[in-house]
Amino acid sequence: MSITLLAIESSCDETSASICKDGKILSNIIATQAVHEKYGGVVPELASRAHMQNIVPVVQDALATANIALIDLDAVAFTQAPGLIGSLLVGAQYAKSIALAINKPLIAVHHMQAHVLANLIGEDIPTFPFLCITVSGGHTQIVLAHSPLNLEIIGQTIDDAAGEAFDKSAKMLGLPYPGGPLIDKHAANGNPLAFTFAQPQIAGLDFSFSGLKTSVLYFLQKQTPEFIAANMDDLCASIQYTIIQILLKKLDKAVKQTGIQQICLAGGVSANKGLRKALTETGEKKGWKTFIPPFEYCTDNAGMIAITAYYKYLEGQFEEMNISPSARAIM
Repeated sequence: MSITLLAIESSCDETSASICKDGKILSNIIATQAVHEKYGGVVPELASRAHMQNIVPVVQDALATANIALIDLDAVAFTQAPGLIGSLLVGAQYAKSIALAINKPLIAVHHMQAHVLANLIGEDIPTFPFLCITVSGGHTQIVLAHSPLNLEIIGQTIDDAAGEAFDKSAKMLGLPYPGGPLIDKHAANGNPLAFTFAQPQIAGLDFSFSGLKTSVLYFLQKQTPEFIAANMDDLCASIQYTIIQILLKKLDKAVKQTGIQQICLAGGVSANKGLRKALTETGEKKGWKTFIPPFEYCTDNAGMIAITAYYKYLEGQFEEMNISPSARAIM
C-alpha cells in the first residue's frame, strides 16, 4: 500500500511544507522570515503573521513540486510542539482544515523527535540503535534511538543550549542576528586555540553552556572594540572550538557508556560546518560510523516532520481534530 503524506512545519520562523511518499521526500519547501533581522531575534507576533502570509503558497508549492493533488494524500501532519504558540497554531489549524476537507487522518509530530529522524531521510541511513546529538537554538540533547518512535533522552542541557551559546556570543561580539552562522563563517579563517574559554564540568551526560557564556562576556568586557574587531576570526574560532569540544566530550562519554558507535547529528546547529567537520573527524579517529543530514534537513523544515509522520502512520498514531499545539512538550 502506498502512503502519501503532507507535512507542515511552523514552530518558529520558517514556514515549510513537504510531501513524503513511502518514506521518500518528494518536496521540501521552506519560506524564511527576514523581518526579524533588525530586531536581533525572533519576534513571536511577527512570526505568526508571516506564517499566515506564507503557509498557503508554501503548501501549494510543495504539492506542485511533488506533482501531488490534495485528493492523493493519505494523511496530513503538523508540528505540535515545542515552539512559539502563535506560530504552531497557524500550522496546526491549516493542517486540520486540509485533513477535514479531504477526510484524512491527522498526525501530530514533536519537533525534536523530527530532528532526530531527519537522519532517516535518504539512502545512507543508520540502523537501530543509534546515538544522536541534537543541537538547536533551544535544545541540546543526546538521544538513544531504539526505534523510530522509541527515543530516549540520556543527556541534555541544564541551562542554555549550544545554539544559544552561539547566538549570545555573537551578540557580545557585535555580530548581527542570526549570529551563529556568522561565528561559523569567521571561525573558518581563525585560530581555534588563540583564546581559552571555560568548559563547565557537569556530571553525567548533561550539558551546561552558561559558564562559557559568562567566560566570553568577562573576557570581552576587558577588551577594546578595536581589539575585538582585529581579532574577530580568532575569537569566533576559539568560541566555536570550545562549544564543539563540550559537545564531543559528552558524546564520547555516551558512546563509552552505551557501546553504540553509530552516531547521528541533528538540529539547526548541525548545519555548522565546524561541528560537522569535527564530528566526522572524531568519528574517523574513534571508529564511529557517523551520519549527518543534508543542510536542507538540518534547520527547521517539513521534510523531517514528514519522515516522522510516515513512521507514525505505519503505527496508526493518529490524532483527534481537537488536539492543540503546545509551546512545551516532552518528547
